[in-house]
Amino acid sequence: MGKLVIVGTVAFDEIETPFGKTDKILGGAGTFIGLAASQFDVDSAIVSIVGDDLPQEYLDLLSNKGIDLNGLEIVKGGKTFYWKGKYHNDLNSRDTLVTELNTLADFNPVVPDNYTNADVVMLGNLHPAVQLSVINQMTERPKLIVLDTMNFWMDSALDDLKEVIKHIDVITINDEEARQLTEEYSLVKAAQEIHKMGPKFVVIKKGEHGALLFHNENVFFAPALPLEEVFDPTGAGDTFAGGFTGYLAATGDISFENMKRAVIHGSNLASFCVERFGTVRMESLTKDEVHERLHQFKALTQFEIELK
Repeated sequence: MGKLVIVGTVAFDEIETPFGKTDKILGGAGTFIGLAASQFDVDSAIVSIVGDDLPQEYLDLLSNKGIDLNGLEIVKGGKTFYWKGKYHNDLNSRDTLVTELNTLADFNPVVPDNYTNADVVMLGNLHPAVQLSVINQMTERPKLIVLDTMNFWMDSALDDLKEVIKHIDVITINDEEARQLTEEYSLVKAAQEIHKMGPKFVVIKKGEHGALLFHNENVFFAPALPLEEVFDPTGAGDTFAGGFTGYLAATGDISFENMKRAVIHGSNLASFCVERFGTVRMESLTKDEVHERLHQFKALTQFEIELK
């Protein structure tokens, strides 16, 4: 069983989409990554910070999925990170209405001693200096360090971001962010520029249009499964990252061929996440459902063609 360290927010989200809206519900990158990774045979831990206003039932949900919470700091009298957003009709764009950092403003992550030798480290979307501090706590070089980031850090902490990128193996970003980071419109050229920064593998997420995996001259494309209903895209990218890293930690194989399979597993789990608000769909997801949809992914991309 591989060890996976997950660094990311455990948070409150309040979401409005064309299909409805919620009150404060469980969210955060660390939450979605952890729930997705729990679909695999991994020993995972979340490193994060919350206030004592986070309901015990949310903590129980995570621990009941086999996720170690010893790295989750609970601040007495503190308030948990809160994000409120409203999605536009196409669900690809959204407006952030409220962001309250609360306890996250003073987050100094501490990796539990029994996870400082983890096989895989998944650095969720946080300040690059926080991400780097986690890498520096590892007593052994992990087999794989994966980093997720966003355009906010490119605008506000670019030097810090470029520094942490030097130390990672895989970066996962969306197409807009890849273009901003490299000032290259072509995603092929953008991936080449990111390779020069340090990462051996580049995953560029394209939302409902799938994901691209780059490794040197090799390129792999995974489609997104066409869905009848999409309620809430929040957490889809983090769920992808959790499926991707969970599968790699469980298999212990970080070859390009196995990364292709990891991308499919990540895309597969993300397709469930968007079907309900927040974590609802991921909470009840069964291995049989996951397996059945993997067959749909295979049918979507498999074809016979005669090449002469």
